[in-house]
Amino acid sequence: MTTVAERPDLDVSQHPIVFFDGVCGLCDQTVKRLLRLDTRQKLRFAPLQGETAGQLLEVADIQELKSLVVYDGQGTSRCSSAVVRILWHLGGLCRVLSCSLWLIPSPIRNWGYRFVAARRYKWFGKHDACRLPLPGERELFLP
Repeated sequence: MTTVAERPDLDVSQHPIVFFDGVCGLCDQTVKRLLRLDTRQKLRFAPLQGETAGQLLEVADIQELKSLVVYDGQGTSRCSSAVVRILWHLGGLCRVLSCSLWLIPSPIRNWGYRFVAARRYKWFGKHDACRLPLPGERELFLP
């Protein structure tokens, strides 16, 4: 079996990986929105419940499913910092928003992130299985 690290086509400095809770309704909506915003198809996506996450992330990230995680050339970002990194990678107006969010102290950003994350299943629902990519999206999703 080929590991993610052995894949020459997967350069996280060029194609950051967004790890998401595959059964979370909010995460599913977020991934759909990011797919629309990412016109350059820079981002790659993988569920926290998948093998890519198992190869690249810490066990706590996978077991707790409390945070969106971004793995890029800068390392691993979680919670609100992951959101800011995603916006940065999208570029354009999203990058301007990213710079603005960095001005908010991380304890305040993370408080807001954790507030929503703790209620995400109640507010947005929970799916029975991980999101399956549509035919035109398959190359953007990792196992």
